[in-house]
Amino acid sequence: MGFQERKQGRILYKTNTPFGFFTRTTTIHKGSEIIAEIEWNSWSSSLFRFNGTEVEAENFISMGGYINKKFVFTGPDGRSYRWDLQHKLVLSRNETLRTEVARYHRATLGIIGRKREATLEVSPGVVHMMDTIIITFIYVEKLRRETERRSRTIMRQ
Repeated sequence: MGFQERKQGRILYKTNTPFGFFTRTTTIHKGSEIIAEIEWNSWSSSLFRFNGTEVEAENFISMGGYINKKFVFTGPDGRSYRWDLQHKLVLSRNETLRTEVARYHRATLGIIGRKREATLEVSPGVVHMMDTIIITFIYVEKLRRETERRSRTIMRQ
């Protein structure tokens, strides 16, 4: 998976997740630099490695909500943020006003409406924490995809 700047078309972030049976590790690159790793564990808490630290997922980003899932984390600016899993994945400040700071638009095939690549729109007010936004987005989006895949499997039975 790659993330590119819309105006310049440059790849800003890339991810790589080699196959593993019980543990898989997603490596997140910014240019040629590794900025983070997410170790996905089947039987224990997943781990985040970034900025020279290793932290268990539930100590970095907590999940809540039953129908509309939300994932809350503290940004490098000390503010609380939350990803909401609605029809679209939305990041907002975890405050009363809930100012939206990023939104993920899934790719469309163009069968209904126009064809569109997946995009992650990020407000200029939070570009200072772009690495954190990308890291948490990758984590939440993978969990969303797994949940969606499980739902489809259950529906087929």
